[in-house]
Amino acid sequence: MRIVIVGQGGREHAFAQNLSREHEVIVTPGNPGMEVDVAVSDRDPAALAPDLVVIGPEAPLVDGLADRLNHRGITVLGPSAAGAQLEGSKAFLKQLCAEAGIPTASFGVATSIEAGLELFDRFGPPYVIKTDGLAAGKGVLVTQDRTEAEEDLAAKLSGLSFGAAGTRVVIEEGMVGPELSVFALCNGGDFLLLPPARDYKRL
Repeated sequence: MRIVIVGQGGREHAFAQNLSREHEVIVTPGNPGMEVDVAVSDRDPAALAPDLVVIGPEAPLVDGLADRLNHRGITVLGPSAAGAQLEGSKAFLKQLCAEAGIPTASFGVATSIEAGLELFDRFGPPYVIKTDGLAAGKGVLVTQDRTEAEEDLAAKLSGLSFGAAGTRVVIEEGMVGPELSVFALCNGGDFLLLPPARDYKRL
């Protein structure tokens, strides 16, 4: 099977190393370090005659790459643009959780300094400020310091920190404890649980 992996980071390199044990793998756009293990190309994934395309980064998923490839009859591992909204907008995710009765920290959405300060007063420290849009895993601040929280809020809403992705923020109650992520592959009808994982972002 010829598998084309979209991306250029460590996650995609790990995918490539593992999948290349049994399949032909091409990574696009890739990076020079990947060339030690697999083929790298700067071509569009559809032009590489794939049997399967695996999309690693969030941005092309949010942009609808999986939909465009599926429309051309290409099998894709990665959600549609509609599904990718769960990662592409933290406000969308939180609102969906609230509507579906999925337990989540209390939250509010702010597009102005005044609204953000009201939410700080409501939830108190630790202050949790999340960039609504994609921020490459760097869009969350957790702090006990009110001044630091206010400075972060202003930088995000002004577009200084994360551009348009940060001009709307989610502010929520702080929750303390171990973090655990559970992953599943699903096709709209069936699902397969993958091993759980821990994140240590603050570390």
